[in-house]
Amino acid sequence: MKIAVIGTGYVGLVTAAGLAEFGHTVIGTDKDAAKIDLISRGISPIYEPGLEDLLKKTLASGNLSFTADVDAAIRDAGVIFVCVGTPQDEEGRAEMSQIEGVARSIARNLNGYKVVVEKSTVPVKTSEWIKRVIGLYRRGDTPFDVASNPEFLREGSAVRDFLEPDRIIVGVETDRARDALVRIYEKFRERVLVTSIDTAELIKHASNSFLALKISYINMIADLCDRTDADVEQVALGMGLDPRIGRQFLKAGLGYGGSCFPKDIRALTKIGEDLGVDMGLLREADKVNHGRTGQFLDKVKKALWILKDKKIAVLGLAFKPETDDIREASSIRIIRELVKEGAALRIYDPKAMDNMKEIFPPSAQVAYCEGPYQAAQDANALLVVTEWEEFRALDLGRVRELMANPIIVDGRNMFDPVAVRGLGFEYYPVGRK
Repeated sequence: MKIAVIGTGYVGLVTAAGLAEFGHTVIGTDKDAAKIDLISRGISPIYEPGLEDLLKKTLASGNLSFTADVDAAIRDAGVIFVCVGTPQDEEGRAEMSQIEGVARSIARNLNGYKVVVEKSTVPVKTSEWIKRVIGLYRRGDTPFDVASNPEFLREGSAVRDFLEPDRIIVGVETDRARDALVRIYEKFRERVLVTSIDTAELIKHASNSFLALKISYINMIADLCDRTDADVEQVALGMGLDPRIGRQFLKAGLGYGGSCFPKDIRALTKIGEDLGVDMGLLREADKVNHGRTGQFLDKVKKALWILKDKKIAVLGLAFKPETDDIREASSIRIIRELVKEGAALRIYDPKAMDNMKEIFPPSAQVAYCEGPYQAAQDANALLVVTEWEEFRALDLGRVRELMANPIIVDGRNMFDPVAVRGLGFEYYPVGRK
């Protein structure tokens, strides 16, 4: 099938390369000519394991190409995946100008029947607005369908998630649109769930908000553990062994971040409230999550008392391991507060330092290091903010010798408290003694 993918951000790039790997002829398009030039040479502008290799493979096969001519890409395709951004305003509503802009571009270039597929995460009922815009701006009465095919890509494993999906949601109104999308995902036909468009649009927000709830719940339990002799790791294990609950997303720490969970739980909250539904449960979950960094900083202050002029090593900047994404990362709030308190920071992350330098340029207070041991040199405390495996493999004996004061504040429960304290550290985990 001839497919256009509009938008070459995180979702669009993985989608374009993944669909090309399935054997379809795919053209990715974006108005950013510099980005298109980079991607056309097989260079990914984002770090995602396996993505650059997949890009090079599918470009070499001839199944995948890129262009900055959005109009030409639309005219040449039978199915158009819309993967542009839907940023939020302060109240949580999605800002939909990019979606409307794409709909108008499709209308101007509607030279035959096309299926317009929402891949971006959008509020329920967005399909009705896309249909209206295309209907208003198209020339003549060329037929088209709008469909929804939400993405379920986890940063750090997005390529695998796309190529080996656990489910594919397809929201359609017509048999013609259904047949086109089922054909695209032919090799996974048994995993395709066909629904109405409203249902498909809601599934993405509902799924991510539920997972966010689980994370906030176990963090609330961690707060109880901090005030008792209970161990949150054991509590989570005991809960997760119940198949009705499951062990995934029961990891206490600094909470959720990134481009999906914070955005989606707030968006679903606002959608529900606009429709007159009490969404207090989601508001409280987001409140719990937002408070995680404050509680973490309280532990830092408990360990150091005065932060001014203290040297603090910060290990981890990305919101999760195996990505360079710092959107909604807890590290941003932690660094901002430590800088305000007058601390001198020595920072290291395997992939996300270039992105963080755009927010906190190198300065007398913020130094970026070449590795974790350099960051630990002469530090009064070491903070673990992202659970990279590189940090789990640290030689803590060496770290102990390098530090001015052997203090670890572990926001991700990466280490065994008994073993770490046995090496002479003061150790402050989450929900553990």
